[in-house]
Amino acid sequence: MSNFNNVYITRVSTFFPNNPIGNNQIEEILGYAGNKPSRSKNIILRSNGIKNRFYSLNEEGKFIYSNAQLVANAVNNLFDDTLTIDKLRVLACGTSSPDMLLPSLASMVHGELKVGGLDIISTAGACCTGMQALKYAYYSVLTGESAVSVATGSERVSQYLQGSKFDAEIDSLRQLEENPILAFEKDFLRWMLSDGAGAFLLRGQPEPDKINFRIEWIEIGSFANELETCMYLGAEKGSNGEMLSFGEMKPEEWMTKSVFSYKQDIRMLGENVVPVGIRFLKNIIDKKSLDVNEIDYFLPHLSSMFFWNKIVEELKNMEIDIPESKWYINLPQVGNIGAASAYAMLEGLNREIKLETGQKVLLFVPESARFSYSLVYLTVV
Repeated sequence: MSNFNNVYITRVSTFFPNNPIGNNQIEEILGYAGNKPSRSKNIILRSNGIKNRFYSLNEEGKFIYSNAQLVANAVNNLFDDTLTIDKLRVLACGTSSPDMLLPSLASMVHGELKVGGLDIISTAGACCTGMQALKYAYYSVLTGESAVSVATGSERVSQYLQGSKFDAEIDSLRQLEENPILAFEKDFLRWMLSDGAGAFLLRGQPEPDKINFRIEWIEIGSFANELETCMYLGAEKGSNGEMLSFGEMKPEEWMTKSVFSYKQDIRMLGENVVPVGIRFLKNIIDKKSLDVNEIDYFLPHLSSMFFWNKIVEELKNMEIDIPESKWYINLPQVGNIGAASAYAMLEGLNREIKLETGQKVLLFVPESARFSYSLVYLTVV
C-alpha cells in the first residue's frame, strides 16, 4: 500500500430544502391520497420515531429544488476563498431518486456548478449509493488520479410521495368496488422519507486546524444472490418474487398501479435487513481483524427507530460489543434521507460533539432494495 495516498474527508456539508415538516404537516404538503387522510400514518409514525423531515415542495405543492440543485448547494458549501471550486476534479453522486432517467444526476449537478473538466459518475440504487459514490471518489484520491474529489448522497423522494400520484389507483379500486385504501406496502414509506443532500470533500492531506477524517477502509457487500427484491420503484413484484419493469407494462398501468411509488415488502424487511446486515458486519470485523472496543462512535443508518432494538439484539447474538452509548443518529430530526443519511450523520456528529484526534468512527449503511450494506471506517485527525 506504500504506493497509495492517505485519503481524508476534510470538509462535510449538508443541505436541506425549505423548513422542517412536522408529523402533523405531512399531508398538508404532500396532499391526501384519494382525498382522505391515511389510515396507517399514525401507526407508522409511532413506530418510526421521526419528528421532522424535509420536502423540496412548498406549501402550494410547487417544487422549489431539483435533486441536482440540492446536491449543488451541498457541494458549493464545501468550497470557499481558501479552497475554490475550480480545484475540483472528481464528482461522484449517489441517489435513489434522480430527477430523470437521463441525463445522470452527476451530469445534472455538474450543470449547476461553475467548474469545468470534471470526471463524473452517478451510482444507481438506494441507500448504499451514497457510499458507492464515496468509494469512487476515495479511489481517485487514493491512487493519485485526483487531488480534490467530492462524493455526494442525496434524495428528492417527495416527487414520488405526493397524494395525487395515487389518485388513479384509488379511483380504479373504486370502479372495481374494492376497498379504495392505499396498500400498506405503498403507504409505509410515505411517512419516513425525506429530501436532502450531503457532500464530502476528499483530499490527500488533512486540512490544518480543522477536524478531518482519514478513511481507513470502505467495504460494500451485496446479498442479492441470496434474497429477492424487498424495496422497489418503477416495477411490480409478482407472487413468486419476479420483478416486472415499468417498461414491460402498459402506460395506463403506471398510474392505476402507482408503479412510480416506493414500495416495501414489509415481511422481507423485518426478517432480513438486520440479521443479514449484522452478519455482514461480523464478516468484515473478522476480515479486518477489527477490535470493536476501538470504535468510539457507531453511526448506523436507520430507516426507522423500530430497528434500534433489533440491531442491539442482533449485535448481542453475534457477540459484537458496540454499546448504545457509542451510537449517534439524527433520524428523528431529519427523517430517512436514504443515500444522504451517512453524510448527515457525520456532519451532525462533527457539529454537535467535540471530537478528538485518534478517535474511530464506523459508518454503517444498510439498503433493503435487494439487501446491500456499506461500512466506512474513519479516524479523526
